[in-house]
Amino acid sequence: MAERGSESRVDIEVNKESNSSEADLRSVLVTSVLNLEKLDTDLFRGTHHWVPRTQRLFGGQIVGQALVAAASSVSDHLYAHSLHCYFVRAGDPKVPVLYQVERTRDGRSFCVRSVKAIQHGQPILICQASFHMQQPSPLEHQFHMPTVPPPDTLLTVEQLIQRTLSDPNLADNTRQGLNKILADEVPIEIKPVNPPDFYRRVAMEPKTLFWVRARGHIGAGNMKLHCCVAAYVSDYAFLGTALLPYPNHRAQFSASLDHAMWFHSTFRADEWMLYECESPWSGGSRGFVQGRLWRQDGVLAASCAQEGVIRVKAVPQSKL
Repeated sequence: MAERGSESRVDIEVNKESNSSEADLRSVLVTSVLNLEKLDTDLFRGTHHWVPRTQRLFGGQIVGQALVAAASSVSDHLYAHSLHCYFVRAGDPKVPVLYQVERTRDGRSFCVRSVKAIQHGQPILICQASFHMQQPSPLEHQFHMPTVPPPDTLLTVEQLIQRTLSDPNLADNTRQGLNKILADEVPIEIKPVNPPDFYRRVAMEPKTLFWVRARGHIGAGNMKLHCCVAAYVSDYAFLGTALLPYPNHRAQFSASLDHAMWFHSTFRADEWMLYECESPWSGGSRGFVQGRLWRQDGVLAASCAQEGVIRVKAVPQSKL
């Protein structure tokens, strides 16, 4: 193990930008959240940036860091095309996470890595990631991207909250909850296509659309890194889609059970992408959600799926 002063960082970052102003504005997802410390061959340590109000580690962060660790062990000409993860224990935000990589298989065009995220000597996440060499194919098709307003015509979540807080008749408990959301330092920006009803007064179809991107600059040139950032982004507000049809219930406990992702084409995670989320099923105190990340030009960048535990309690509808 290296001395403290000589510990290296995972070499997965984009090339250094010549423009100093861009370097100064580099995304915290690059400089901190997904910047792992290499302890030994295939062994890494990750620390934390944003911890949700549940005081458990954000699942997207663990998935993103696990993919960083896996990607560091493959050749530069190989790119992630899929990952499959199981969350087996809640993460503790007070201690770092160790990532242990196993080189499961190296083939001519595909290779597989297994990653175990460990805290207190026990795994909190088990991840398998597959990488491949990009190859042309005459077989190409995709769904059509939903028709939605462009991101420059929409408000961010923070702007929508500020507008809601300006209502003098807003209930105190709603005001307190919205102020807590504003206090969160989330490293991604979100612009809902259909702004949420912060009062949760009516049942909604279990579908949601929002534009999303990493805060700050990442730049072109490292698809591995953009995939890791997208893995982080993909878990944000995902499972909550299953709660939209139930305005008279609140989540008493929710946690991701597993998370899968498939990468289809190149993209930049620091540019606006449309996240299309839907929940085709819920039951047995579980919810199942699916998602698609679209580039602005209509190209399908990635697909996601997740199942999670959702235990709810009945509550009366909010009153103004």
